[in-house]
Amino acid sequence: MPAAYVSNPDLPTLLPADQWPGTPLDASGKFVNHEFPYVNRFSTVVKYWLQPNPQRAEKAADSFQLPVLKTDAFLRGPADVIVWLGHASFFIRLGGRTFLIDPVLGNLPVFGQRLSELPLDPAALTGIDYILLSHAHYDHCDKLSLVQLYAQNPQAQFLTGLGMDKLLTTWLPGARVQAAGWYQQYRTEAALRVTFLPTRHWSNRTPWDKNETLWGAFVLQAGGRQVYFGGDSGYGSHFRDVGRLFPGLDVAIIGAGAYAPRWIMGPNHQDPAHAVQAFHDTGAKMLVPMHYGTFNLSGEPRGEPPRLLQAARDTGQLQGKLRLPAVGESLLFSAD
Repeated sequence: MPAAYVSNPDLPTLLPADQWPGTPLDASGKFVNHEFPYVNRFSTVVKYWLQPNPQRAEKAADSFQLPVLKTDAFLRGPADVIVWLGHASFFIRLGGRTFLIDPVLGNLPVFGQRLSELPLDPAALTGIDYILLSHAHYDHCDKLSLVQLYAQNPQAQFLTGLGMDKLLTTWLPGARVQAAGWYQQYRTEAALRVTFLPTRHWSNRTPWDKNETLWGAFVLQAGGRQVYFGGDSGYGSHFRDVGRLFPGLDVAIIGAGAYAPRWIMGPNHQDPAHAVQAFHDTGAKMLVPMHYGTFNLSGEPRGEPPRLLQAARDTGQLQGKLRLPAVGESLLFSAD
């Protein structure tokens, strides 16, 4: 059982207090998953490093490369659009407002060079209204990218989870940051609603700050559209909760990579089969998978996620629309 519960008192909570007392903390005051408590231990990481990858030969032989459409045309025009920038980074325009989610514009300090190019010059990313950060891990929260984006977009509001505001205001003095607990809604203009939701994951940036900042997902509602961004997550009942609380989702953006070997990755990342189940649970009309093909984070071959997802669609295991966009490709709601 959690030792305590916290929330941001300045933000409204979607669920009543008798159903949701707040985001749970363990006895050490660290954030904890409400369904599957998890702490990543250094001994587990060492075990992973020392064990051979059973898919090593298959991974080495896989020549898959994400297609990249080099363009910044999606930055212009009024149409609602979703554009994958690689890994978990997205540009979204919804109801006339523009969003960047988990923007990582270059290489990673820990995991090395990108395996797929960014589709545009980062200097073109101006006029952004909101920058959303799902959690603190380096492949989702990149300091250099955020410093550049804030310099280019001083008007932008940063929306994230509890504890992340301390990190961001240190990096970005003067930035407007709202930090929410799970099931809390940010304060935005009336025509827009952004809600922070649970995922099954964890957080850190060093070996000494595990679970001191919160991780999560987002639902964006504007212009008659609803988009779910699932962040990093293992499979759990929270996907059914999303479908219950936000019926009629247009798009679910769900992780389907960095899952092998499953004994270490499974609690925190989904394989394609679980991604399909999560998509069905949300009740969304369209699945846009992410978290594969851009960085070398795990043991599976880089082309395995899209191959397995296509097979699930072709055999009828995936009910609904599947889009496997090129990096930089515009997904237009009107064309769905």
